[in-house]
Amino acid sequence: MEKIPMTRAGFDQLDEELRELKGIERPAVIRAIAEAREHGDLSENAEYHAAREKQSFVEGRIKELEMVLSRAEVIDPSKLSGSVKFGARVTLVDEDTEEEKTFQLVGEQEADLERGLLNVRSPLARALIGKDEGDTVEVVTPGGEKSYEIIAIKYA
Repeated sequence: MEKIPMTRAGFDQLDEELRELKGIERPAVIRAIAEAREHGDLSENAEYHAAREKQSFVEGRIKELEMVLSRAEVIDPSKLSGSVKFGARVTLVDEDTEEEKTFQLVGEQEADLERGLLNVRSPLARALIGKDEGDTVEVVTPGGEKSYEIIAIKYA
């Protein structure tokens, strides 16, 4: 099976979610199902059906997280240097708008653009891999082609 690259922070976040699902969410759903069963006729019991649906979601997410965490390869970016690779914190400047953006290249499971965490398999990340400070990258986006200059690469 293919390993899933991940930062320590991403791994810890998923591990915490798994612990919460197993320790809090799963028991709460089991209690909700038991309470709903006490109300009698299950065929017309909306509480019962809602609790079963939630149970299905929780169990599915638990299985997904267990699979991801079992295949995770935690990479420590602080031990890396040089050109852009997984874990790098890259500062770019948009050559059209002069807008500066900083992204960290992370695994698919921990990607969150709102927080500057860029999926390593995204078009922008793939264009950045192997590049150095001062290099220009061209990326085809849904809004058209964009050019960025790499102004800083940090590993922390």
